[in-house]
Amino acid sequence: MTSDPRMPSRRDMLLFLAASAVAGGESRALASPLTAADQSDLRGAIDAVEYRAIPESGNRKTRNLQQMIEQAARENVPVFLPPGTYRVSNLTLPDNTRITGVPGASRIVYTGEGHLFAAENVRRIELSNLVIDGGNRWLGDYAGGLLQFTGVDEVLIDNCEIGGSRKHGLQLERCGGRIERSRISGAAQSGLYAVDSTTLSLIGNTVSDCGNGGILVHRWKKAEDGTVVSGNRISNIRANDGGTGQNGNGINIFRADGVMVVNNQISNCAFTAIRANSASNIQISSNQCRRSGETAIYVEFAFEGAVVSANMIDGAANGISIANFDEGGRLASVTGNVVRNLTLKGPYQHEVGFGIGIAAEADTLISGNVIEGAPRWGLQIGWGPYLRNVVVTGNVVRKAPVGCAVSVADGAGTAVITDNIFQETAEGAVLGFQWEKKVSGEMAGGGAPYAQLTVERNRVS
Repeated sequence: MTSDPRMPSRRDMLLFLAASAVAGGESRALASPLTAADQSDLRGAIDAVEYRAIPESGNRKTRNLQQMIEQAARENVPVFLPPGTYRVSNLTLPDNTRITGVPGASRIVYTGEGHLFAAENVRRIELSNLVIDGGNRWLGDYAGGLLQFTGVDEVLIDNCEIGGSRKHGLQLERCGGRIERSRISGAAQSGLYAVDSTTLSLIGNTVSDCGNGGILVHRWKKAEDGTVVSGNRISNIRANDGGTGQNGNGINIFRADGVMVVNNQISNCAFTAIRANSASNIQISSNQCRRSGETAIYVEFAFEGAVVSANMIDGAANGISIANFDEGGRLASVTGNVVRNLTLKGPYQHEVGFGIGIAAEADTLISGNVIEGAPRWGLQIGWGPYLRNVVVTGNVVRKAPVGCAVSVADGAGTAVITDNIFQETAEGAVLGFQWEKKVSGEMAGGGAPYAQLTVERNRVS
Protein backbone atom coordinates (compact mmCIF):
# COMPACT_ATOMS: atom_id res chain seq x y z
CA MET A 1 0.00 0.00 0.00
CA THR A 2 1.43 3.43 -0.95
CA SER A 3 1.73 6.16 1.69
CA ASP A 4 -0.53 9.20 1.65
CA PRO A 5 1.58 12.14 0.39
CA ARG A 6 -0.44 14.50 2.58
CA MET A 7 0.73 12.84 5.81
CA PRO A 8 3.86 14.22 7.55
CA SER A 9 6.97 12.08 7.73
CA ARG A 10 8.47 11.02 11.05
CA ARG A 11 11.32 13.50 10.45
CA ASP A 12 8.83 16.32 9.84
CA MET A 13 6.94 15.51 13.00
CA LEU A 14 10.07 15.45 15.15
CA LEU A 15 11.24 18.74 13.67
CA PHE A 16 7.89 20.35 14.40
CA LEU A 17 7.91 19.13 17.99
CA ALA A 18 11.43 20.44 18.49
CA ALA A 19 10.51 23.85 17.09
CA SER A 20 7.57 24.22 19.47
CA ALA A 21 9.17 22.77 22.59
CA VAL A 22 8.20 24.33 25.90
CA ALA A 23 10.75 25.43 28.49
CA GLY A 24 9.81 26.94 31.85
CA GLY A 25 6.15 27.26 30.79
CA GLU A 26 7.00 29.39 27.69
CA SER A 27 7.91 28.17 24.21
CA ARG A 28 11.28 28.97 22.59
CA ALA A 29 12.08 28.80 18.89
CA LEU A 30 15.02 26.38 18.56
CA ALA A 31 17.81 26.42 16.03
CA SER A 32 15.91 24.83 13.16
CA PRO A 33 12.46 26.36 12.68
CA LEU A 34 10.08 24.62 10.32
CA THR A 35 10.32 25.52 6.69
CA ALA A 36 7.20 26.63 4.83
CA ALA A 37 7.13 23.22 3.14
CA ASP A 38 7.35 21.44 6.49
CA GLN A 39 4.44 23.49 7.87
CA SER A 40 2.28 22.88 4.85
CA ASP A 41 3.07 19.19 5.05
CA LEU A 42 2.10 19.07 8.72
CA ARG A 43 -0.99 21.24 8.95
CA GLY A 44 -1.34 23.55 5.99
CA ALA A 45 -0.88 26.33 8.54
CA ILE A 46 1.58 29.16 9.09
CA ASP A 47 3.51 28.48 12.28
CA ALA A 48 4.35 31.19 14.81
CA VAL A 49 7.91 29.88 15.07
CA GLU A 50 8.73 30.93 11.49
CA TYR A 51 8.01 34.55 12.35
CA ARG A 52 9.70 34.33 15.75
CA ALA A 53 6.39 35.47 17.32
CA ILE A 54 7.68 33.71 20.41
CA PRO A 55 7.03 34.47 24.06
CA GLU A 56 8.37 37.92 24.77
CA SER A 57 6.66 41.24 25.14
CA GLY A 58 7.27 44.29 23.02
CA ASN A 59 6.19 45.92 19.81
CA ARG A 60 8.45 43.74 17.65
CA LYS A 61 6.67 40.58 18.72
CA THR A 62 3.29 42.19 18.08
CA ARG A 63 4.45 43.22 14.59
CA ASN A 64 5.68 39.70 13.86
CA LEU A 65 2.39 38.15 14.87
CA GLN A 66 0.42 40.82 12.98
CA GLN A 67 2.42 40.11 9.80
CA MET A 68 1.94 36.39 10.19
CA ILE A 69 -1.84 36.79 10.60
CA GLU A 70 -2.03 39.00 7.52
CA GLN A 71 -0.01 36.58 5.37
CA ALA A 72 -2.07 33.60 6.48
CA ALA A 73 -5.30 35.44 5.66
CA ARG A 74 -4.00 36.28 2.18
CA GLU A 75 -2.98 32.66 1.58
CA ASN A 76 -6.26 31.29 2.96
CA VAL A 77 -4.56 29.16 5.63
CA PRO A 78 -4.77 29.18 9.43
CA VAL A 79 -2.18 30.49 11.87
CA PHE A 80 -1.03 27.85 14.35
CA LEU A 81 0.35 28.97 17.71
CA PRO A 82 2.45 26.25 19.38
CA PRO A 83 2.28 25.96 23.19
CA GLY A 84 3.63 29.00 24.96
CA THR A 85 2.79 32.53 26.07
CA TYR A 86 2.52 35.27 23.45
CA ARG A 87 2.59 38.75 25.00
CA VAL A 88 1.01 41.16 22.53
CA SER A 89 -1.48 43.99 22.08
CA ASN A 90 -3.26 46.01 19.42
CA LEU A 91 -3.75 43.20 16.91
CA THR A 92 -6.11 44.05 14.04
CA LEU A 93 -7.51 40.94 12.37
CA PRO A 94 -8.02 41.04 8.59
CA ASP A 95 -10.75 39.24 6.70
CA ASN A 96 -10.35 35.46 6.66
CA THR A 97 -8.27 35.34 9.86
CA ARG A 98 -8.03 31.88 11.38
CA ILE A 99 -5.95 31.43 14.52
CA THR A 100 -5.73 28.14 16.36
CA GLY A 101 -3.55 26.68 19.08
CA VAL A 102 -3.20 23.83 21.57
CA PRO A 103 -6.10 23.89 24.06
CA GLY A 104 -4.98 25.20 27.43
CA ALA A 105 -1.37 25.67 26.29
CA SER A 106 -1.33 28.39 23.62
CA ARG A 107 -1.70 31.58 25.66
CA ILE A 108 -2.16 35.09 24.30
CA VAL A 109 -1.53 37.64 27.06
CA TYR A 110 -2.53 41.29 26.64
CA THR A 111 0.22 43.78 27.48
CA GLY A 112 -2.14 46.68 28.14
CA GLU A 113 -1.61 49.23 25.40
CA GLY A 114 -5.13 49.82 24.00
CA HIS A 115 -6.82 46.60 22.88
CA LEU A 116 -5.96 42.98 22.25
CA PHE A 117 -7.97 41.71 19.23
CA ALA A 118 -10.16 43.88 17.00
CA ALA A 119 -11.76 43.51 13.56
CA GLU A 120 -14.18 45.71 11.65
CA ASN A 121 -16.29 45.28 8.52
CA VAL A 122 -14.89 41.94 7.39
CA ARG A 123 -16.55 38.72 6.37
CA ARG A 124 -15.05 36.03 8.60
CA ILE A 125 -12.89 35.72 11.74
CA GLU A 126 -12.15 32.37 13.40
CA LEU A 127 -10.40 31.70 16.73
CA SER A 128 -10.06 28.27 18.31
CA ASN A 129 -8.18 26.42 21.05
CA LEU A 130 -6.64 29.57 22.57
CA VAL A 131 -6.23 30.96 26.07
CA ILE A 132 -6.74 34.75 25.91
CA ASP A 133 -5.77 36.58 29.10
CA GLY A 134 -6.44 40.29 29.62
CA GLY A 135 -4.59 40.39 32.92
CA ASN A 136 -7.07 43.04 34.14
CA ARG A 137 -4.97 45.61 32.28
CA TRP A 138 -6.15 49.00 31.03
CA LEU A 139 -8.18 49.08 27.80
CA GLY A 140 -8.42 52.16 25.59
CA ASP A 141 -11.49 54.34 25.71
CA TYR A 142 -12.41 53.14 22.20
CA ALA A 143 -12.29 49.47 23.24
CA GLY A 144 -15.48 48.03 24.70
CA GLY A 145 -14.00 44.62 25.33
CA LEU A 146 -10.80 42.61 25.38
CA LEU A 147 -11.93 41.17 22.04
CA GLN A 148 -13.99 43.58 19.95
CA PHE A 149 -15.55 42.77 16.58
CA THR A 150 -17.73 45.20 14.61
CA GLY A 151 -19.55 44.47 11.38
CA VAL A 152 -18.18 40.93 11.02
CA ASP A 153 -20.52 38.66 9.06
CA GLU A 154 -19.26 35.49 10.74
CA VAL A 155 -17.37 35.40 14.03
CA LEU A 156 -16.47 31.82 14.94
CA ILE A 157 -14.95 31.28 18.39
CA ASP A 158 -14.60 27.69 19.57
CA ASN A 159 -12.99 26.13 22.63
CA CYS A 160 -11.26 29.30 23.81
CA GLU A 161 -10.68 30.68 27.30
CA ILE A 162 -11.16 34.44 27.67
CA GLY A 163 -10.40 36.01 31.04
CA GLY A 164 -9.36 39.07 32.95
CA SER A 165 -10.95 41.90 30.96
CA ARG A 166 -11.30 45.37 32.48
CA LYS A 167 -14.50 45.78 30.41
CA HIS A 168 -16.51 43.14 28.50
CA GLY A 169 -14.75 39.89 27.79
CA LEU A 170 -16.06 39.72 24.22
CA GLN A 171 -17.96 42.53 22.48
CA LEU A 172 -19.77 41.94 19.19
CA GLU A 173 -21.57 44.70 17.28
CA ARG A 174 -23.46 44.00 14.05
CA CYS A 175 -22.03 40.49 13.93
CA GLY A 176 -23.25 37.02 13.11
CA GLY A 177 -21.61 33.66 13.66
CA ARG A 178 -21.19 31.21 16.48
CA ILE A 179 -19.53 31.41 19.90
CA GLU A 180 -19.36 27.91 21.36
CA ARG A 181 -17.64 25.65 23.89
CA SER A 182 -15.68 28.59 25.29
CA ARG A 183 -15.03 29.75 28.84
CA ILE A 184 -15.32 33.45 29.70
CA SER A 185 -14.56 34.66 33.21
CA GLY A 186 -13.38 37.56 35.29
CA ALA A 187 -14.78 40.40 33.13
CA ALA A 188 -15.39 43.67 34.96
CA GLN A 189 -18.54 44.25 32.88
CA SER A 190 -20.22 41.30 31.13
CA GLY A 191 -18.70 38.14 29.81
CA LEU A 192 -20.25 38.50 26.35
CA TYR A 193 -21.97 41.60 25.00
CA ALA A 194 -23.67 41.33 21.59
CA VAL A 195 -25.54 44.29 20.07
CA ASP A 196 -27.47 44.46 16.77
CA SER A 197 -26.69 40.84 15.95
CA THR A 198 -27.72 38.84 12.89
CA THR A 199 -27.89 35.01 12.86
CA LEU A 200 -25.79 34.76 16.02
CA SER A 201 -25.62 31.56 18.09
CA LEU A 202 -24.16 31.40 21.62
CA ILE A 203 -23.99 27.71 22.43
CA GLY A 204 -22.41 25.59 25.14
CA ASN A 205 -20.25 28.29 26.76
CA THR A 206 -19.32 28.77 30.41
CA VAL A 207 -19.53 32.35 31.73
CA SER A 208 -18.59 33.02 35.35
CA ASP A 209 -17.39 35.54 37.91
CA CYS A 210 -18.26 38.72 36.01
CA GLY A 211 -18.84 42.15 37.51
CA ASN A 212 -22.14 43.23 35.94
CA GLY A 213 -23.55 40.60 33.57
CA GLY A 214 -23.18 37.21 31.97
CA ILE A 215 -24.50 37.14 28.38
CA LEU A 216 -26.09 40.36 27.04
CA VAL A 217 -28.04 40.41 23.76
CA HIS A 218 -29.03 44.03 23.05
CA ARG A 219 -30.07 46.30 20.23
CA TRP A 220 -29.76 50.07 19.94
CA LYS A 221 -33.35 50.18 18.64
CA LYS A 222 -36.04 47.55 19.09
CA ALA A 223 -35.98 45.17 16.10
CA GLU A 224 -35.80 41.53 14.99
CA ASP A 225 -32.63 39.85 16.25
CA GLY A 226 -33.04 36.06 16.32
CA THR A 227 -30.03 35.18 18.49
CA VAL A 228 -30.01 31.66 19.95
CA VAL A 229 -28.67 31.35 23.52
CA SER A 230 -28.55 27.64 24.33
CA GLY A 231 -26.78 25.19 26.59
CA ASN A 232 -24.64 27.75 28.43
CA ARG A 233 -23.51 27.57 32.05
CA ILE A 234 -23.57 30.95 33.78
CA SER A 235 -22.67 31.54 37.43
CA ASN A 236 -21.54 34.11 39.99
CA ILE A 237 -22.70 37.29 38.26
CA ARG A 238 -22.45 40.40 40.41
CA ALA A 239 -23.97 43.90 40.08
CA ASN A 240 -20.93 46.00 40.90
CA ASP A 241 -22.43 49.11 39.28
CA GLY A 242 -25.68 48.78 41.24
CA GLY A 243 -29.13 49.69 39.94
CA THR A 244 -32.47 47.90 40.06
CA GLY A 245 -32.00 45.40 37.26
CA GLN A 246 -29.78 46.79 34.53
CA ASN A 247 -26.85 44.90 36.07
CA GLY A 248 -26.46 41.55 37.77
CA ASN A 249 -28.29 39.35 35.23
CA GLY A 250 -27.14 36.00 33.92
CA ILE A 251 -28.78 36.46 30.51
CA ASN A 252 -30.17 39.86 29.56
CA ILE A 253 -32.17 40.42 26.35
CA PHE A 254 -32.89 44.10 25.58
CA ARG A 255 -34.93 45.36 22.60
CA ALA A 256 -33.98 42.20 20.70
CA ASP A 257 -36.98 40.37 19.20
CA GLY A 258 -37.23 36.70 18.27
CA VAL A 259 -34.52 35.47 20.66
CA MET A 260 -34.46 31.90 22.00
CA VAL A 261 -33.07 31.27 25.51
CA VAL A 262 -33.16 27.52 26.05
CA ASN A 263 -31.47 24.77 28.05
CA ASN A 264 -29.13 27.01 30.06
CA GLN A 265 -27.82 26.42 33.60
CA ILE A 266 -27.78 29.71 35.53
CA SER A 267 -26.90 30.17 39.20
CA ASN A 268 -25.92 32.79 41.77
CA CYS A 269 -26.84 35.98 39.92
CA ALA A 270 -27.19 39.16 41.96
CA PHE A 271 -30.44 39.99 40.17
CA THR A 272 -32.08 37.87 37.47
CA ALA A 273 -31.17 34.57 35.84
CA ILE A 274 -32.97 35.54 32.59
CA ARG A 275 -34.20 39.09 32.04
CA ALA A 276 -36.02 40.14 28.85
CA ASN A 277 -36.66 43.88 28.58
CA SER A 278 -38.73 45.15 25.62
CA ALA A 279 -38.03 41.87 23.80
CA SER A 280 -40.98 40.56 21.75
CA ASN A 281 -41.50 36.99 20.54
CA ILE A 282 -39.05 35.60 23.05
CA GLN A 283 -38.87 31.93 24.06
CA ILE A 284 -37.48 31.09 27.51
CA SER A 285 -37.66 27.35 27.93
CA SER A 286 -36.09 24.45 29.82
CA ASN A 287 -33.61 26.51 31.82
CA GLN A 288 -32.28 25.78 35.30
CA CYS A 289 -32.33 28.97 37.41
CA ARG A 290 -30.89 28.67 40.91
CA ARG A 291 -30.26 31.19 43.66
CA SER A 292 -31.26 34.42 41.92
CA GLY A 293 -31.06 37.57 44.03
CA GLU A 294 -34.18 39.16 42.52
CA THR A 295 -36.74 37.72 40.04
CA ALA A 296 -35.48 34.51 38.45
CA ILE A 297 -37.20 35.08 35.06
CA TYR A 298 -38.35 38.58 34.16
CA VAL A 299 -40.27 39.60 31.01
CA GLU A 300 -40.89 43.32 31.27
CA PHE A 301 -41.66 46.66 29.62
CA ALA A 302 -42.63 47.00 25.93
CA PHE A 303 -42.95 43.45 24.65
CA GLU A 304 -45.58 41.50 22.74
CA GLY A 305 -45.26 37.74 22.74
CA ALA A 306 -43.39 35.59 25.25
CA VAL A 307 -43.28 31.85 25.93
CA VAL A 308 -41.93 30.87 29.36
CA SER A 309 -42.10 27.10 29.71
CA ALA A 310 -40.60 24.09 31.49
CA ASN A 311 -38.11 26.10 33.55
CA MET A 312 -36.86 24.97 36.96
CA ILE A 313 -36.51 27.82 39.47
CA ASP A 314 -35.05 27.03 42.88
CA GLY A 315 -34.21 29.98 45.11
CA ALA A 316 -35.05 33.58 44.21
CA ALA A 317 -36.85 36.64 45.57
CA ASN A 318 -39.60 36.23 42.94
CA GLY A 319 -40.07 33.36 40.52
CA ILE A 320 -41.50 34.56 37.17
CA SER A 321 -42.81 38.03 36.37
CA ILE A 322 -44.69 39.06 33.20
CA ALA A 323 -44.89 42.79 33.85
CA ASN A 324 -45.41 46.38 32.72
CA PHE A 325 -48.78 46.39 30.96
CA ASP A 326 -48.55 50.14 31.56
CA GLU A 327 -45.60 50.17 29.11
CA GLY A 328 -47.24 47.84 26.58
CA GLY A 329 -46.02 44.53 28.04
CA ARG A 330 -48.54 41.85 27.03
CA LEU A 331 -49.25 38.49 25.38
CA ALA A 332 -47.55 35.57 27.08
CA SER A 333 -47.82 31.88 27.88
CA VAL A 334 -46.37 30.64 31.20
CA THR A 335 -46.67 26.86 31.34
CA GLY A 336 -45.09 23.84 32.96
CA ASN A 337 -42.63 25.66 35.23
CA VAL A 338 -41.57 24.61 38.72
CA VAL A 339 -40.95 27.49 41.17
CA ARG A 340 -39.76 26.82 44.72
CA ASN A 341 -37.88 28.12 47.74
CA LEU A 342 -38.46 31.84 47.37
CA THR A 343 -37.60 34.57 49.85
CA LEU A 344 -39.05 37.90 51.02
CA LYS A 345 -35.65 39.56 50.77
CA GLY A 346 -34.58 41.35 47.57
CA PRO A 347 -31.75 43.70 46.57
CA TYR A 348 -33.86 46.89 46.79
CA GLN A 349 -37.24 48.19 47.98
CA HIS A 350 -39.93 47.03 45.51
CA GLU A 351 -43.39 48.63 45.26
CA VAL A 352 -45.09 45.23 44.98
CA GLY A 353 -42.70 43.33 47.22
CA PHE A 354 -40.85 40.04 46.96
CA GLY A 355 -41.78 36.44 47.77
CA ILE A 356 -44.15 35.94 44.78
CA GLY A 357 -44.19 32.76 42.69
CA ILE A 358 -45.62 33.83 39.31
CA ALA A 359 -47.00 37.26 38.39
CA ALA A 360 -48.73 38.40 35.19
CA GLU A 361 -50.80 41.38 34.06
CA ALA A 362 -52.16 41.19 30.51
CA ASP A 363 -53.26 38.69 27.85
CA THR A 364 -51.49 35.79 29.52
CA LEU A 365 -52.12 32.08 30.09
CA ILE A 366 -50.70 30.62 33.34
CA SER A 367 -51.19 26.88 33.26
CA GLY A 368 -49.68 23.65 34.55
CA ASN A 369 -47.15 25.27 36.88
CA VAL A 370 -46.11 24.06 40.34
CA ILE A 371 -45.27 26.65 42.99
CA GLU A 372 -44.03 25.70 46.44
CA GLY A 373 -42.66 27.92 49.15
CA ALA A 374 -43.62 31.44 48.05
CA PRO A 375 -43.55 33.41 51.32
CA ARG A 376 -45.94 36.16 50.15
CA TRP A 377 -48.24 35.15 47.27
CA GLY A 378 -48.13 32.04 45.12
CA LEU A 379 -49.74 33.85 42.16
CA GLN A 380 -50.15 37.57 41.55
CA ILE A 381 -52.74 38.36 38.86
CA GLY A 382 -52.68 42.04 37.91
CA TRP A 383 -51.58 45.07 39.89
CA GLY A 384 -53.97 47.93 40.50
CA PRO A 385 -55.79 48.68 37.18
CA TYR A 386 -53.18 46.73 35.16
CA LEU A 387 -55.08 43.51 34.55
CA ARG A 388 -56.58 42.18 31.32
CA ASN A 389 -57.43 38.72 30.01
CA VAL A 390 -55.39 36.50 32.32
CA VAL A 391 -56.29 32.80 32.54
CA VAL A 392 -55.01 30.81 35.53
CA THR A 393 -55.81 27.10 35.27
CA GLY A 394 -54.44 23.73 36.30
CA ASN A 395 -51.71 25.01 38.63
CA VAL A 396 -50.55 23.61 41.97
CA VAL A 397 -49.71 26.13 44.71
CA ARG A 398 -48.37 24.93 48.07
CA LYS A 399 -47.03 26.62 51.17
CA ALA A 400 -47.85 30.24 50.41
CA PRO A 401 -49.72 32.57 52.79
CA VAL A 402 -51.96 33.62 49.87
CA GLY A 403 -52.42 31.18 47.01
CA CYS A 404 -53.60 33.66 44.37
CA ALA A 405 -53.85 37.45 44.79
CA VAL A 406 -55.99 38.94 42.01
CA SER A 407 -56.45 42.66 41.46
CA VAL A 408 -59.98 44.03 41.89
CA ALA A 409 -58.92 47.69 41.93
CA ASP A 410 -60.85 50.21 39.89
CA GLY A 411 -60.13 49.67 36.20
CA ALA A 412 -58.90 46.08 36.57
CA GLY A 413 -60.01 43.78 33.76
CA THR A 414 -60.94 40.15 33.29
CA ALA A 415 -59.37 37.09 34.92
CA VAL A 416 -60.38 33.42 34.89
CA ILE A 417 -59.12 31.31 37.83
CA THR A 418 -60.25 27.70 37.53
CA ASP A 419 -59.24 24.12 38.30
CA ASN A 420 -56.22 24.92 40.46
CA ILE A 421 -55.09 23.15 43.63
CA PHE A 422 -54.16 25.22 46.68
CA GLN A 423 -52.61 23.60 49.75
CA GLU A 424 -51.36 25.22 52.95
CA THR A 425 -52.43 28.73 52.03
CA ALA A 426 -53.05 30.00 55.54
CA GLU A 427 -54.51 33.43 54.71
CA GLY A 428 -56.59 32.32 51.75
CA ALA A 429 -56.48 30.50 48.42
CA VAL A 430 -57.96 33.15 46.08
CA LEU A 431 -58.28 36.70 47.43
CA GLY A 432 -59.06 40.09 45.87
CA PHE A 433 -56.63 42.98 46.34
CA GLN A 434 -56.71 46.69 45.66
CA TRP A 435 -53.04 47.32 45.14
CA GLU A 436 -51.41 45.82 48.26
CA LYS A 437 -54.61 45.86 50.37
CA LYS A 438 -56.72 42.72 50.76
CA VAL A 439 -60.41 43.59 50.19
CA SER A 440 -62.22 40.26 49.75
CA GLY A 441 -62.89 37.05 51.57
CA GLU A 442 -62.10 33.60 50.20
CA MET A 443 -63.24 33.21 46.56
CA ALA A 444 -61.68 29.85 45.63
CA GLY A 445 -64.95 27.94 45.90
CA GLY A 446 -66.74 30.07 43.29
CA GLY A 447 -69.27 32.87 43.25
CA ALA A 448 -66.73 35.71 43.17
CA PRO A 449 -68.44 39.04 43.94
CA TYR A 450 -66.70 40.79 41.04
CA ALA A 451 -68.21 40.71 37.56
CA GLN A 452 -64.85 40.66 35.79
CA LEU A 453 -63.72 37.50 37.60
CA THR A 454 -64.53 33.84 36.92
CA VAL A 455 -63.40 31.69 39.86
CA GLU A 456 -64.54 28.07 39.72
CA ARG A 457 -63.63 24.46 40.53
CA ASN A 458 -60.54 25.17 42.58
CA ARG A 459 -59.51 22.68 45.30
CA VAL A 460 -58.31 23.93 48.69
CA SER A 461 -56.72 21.67 51.28
